[in-house]
Amino acid sequence: MMLCMAARTGRNLQRYNNQHHRLVVGCIPYRYKCEKMNGSSEDELEVLVISSKKTEAMMFPKCELGRWVFKSKSRELYHQGFMFPLLVTQQLDLWPEHTARTREWMSVSEARKACQQWWMREALDILVNRLKSPSLEQKNQD
Repeated sequence: MMLCMAARTGRNLQRYNNQHHRLVVGCIPYRYKCEKMNGSSEDELEVLVISSKKTEAMMFPKCELGRWVFKSKSRELYHQGFMFPLLVTQQLDLWPEHTARTREWMSVSEARKACQQWWMREALDILVNRLKSPSLEQKNQD
């Protein structure tokens, strides 16, 4: 069963931690180019990026790959972001923000160049390193 939910909008619906940092959670959707799931090569991996609503910047859907504190460009507020990996096995043609955003599968190196946020690039590097780790590679082969 799939569930489709709209994003929370409006300041009164946003969540904040005890340091008044806005909480932001997202993911790095990823897939392998070939059927055999083997994380041995970065070239086999593709990640999904989406466009920003306000600019032409590409980004990951806001994975626990880590936790970052960063400053908002528009409001001078601090955000605490959490990123999680998300292995994609099916992609739907429609999603809640399909009229406001575009999405594009790209290589890891293309995604590094496209993402303007330092913490998103760092999360991507952590994901790639995890997928290359021998312990994860063994799990994928089992």
